[in-house]
Amino acid sequence: QVQLVESGGGLVQPGGSLTLSCATSGSLFGISIMGWYRQAPGNQRELVAEITPDGNTDYHDSVKGRISISRDNAKNTVYLQIHSLKSEDTAVYYCNARNPPSVIRYSYWGEGTPVTVSS
Repeated sequence: QVQLVESGGGLVQPGGSLTLSCATSGSLFGISIMGWYRQAPGNQRELVAEITPDGNTDYHDSVKGRISISRDNAKNTVYLQIHSLKSEDTAVYYCNARNPPSVIRYSYWGEGTPVTVSS
């Protein structure tokens, strides 16, 4: 079992920056592929970025160059830095932990942290 708690969301002005954190509990963090997803009102949840246990990253095309995902395996925490925020970044951001290849399938979600980009 993995519990995920996101934090760091809030109201941000366009052009600003934000760092989201996802603290996890349980023993699976070190082997899990960690991801950040977001869901804007009326839209489906979409993958923003993922990071493997050894630090390989992947980003959605729409956010490349503005977003950075990182993880601290000692603190069981994954981070998402967002720069040059736009109104279209407004969404609830969710943290996800899923199985790596060759491990029995699992997927855990946090409850999300809202980000609003507005002046």
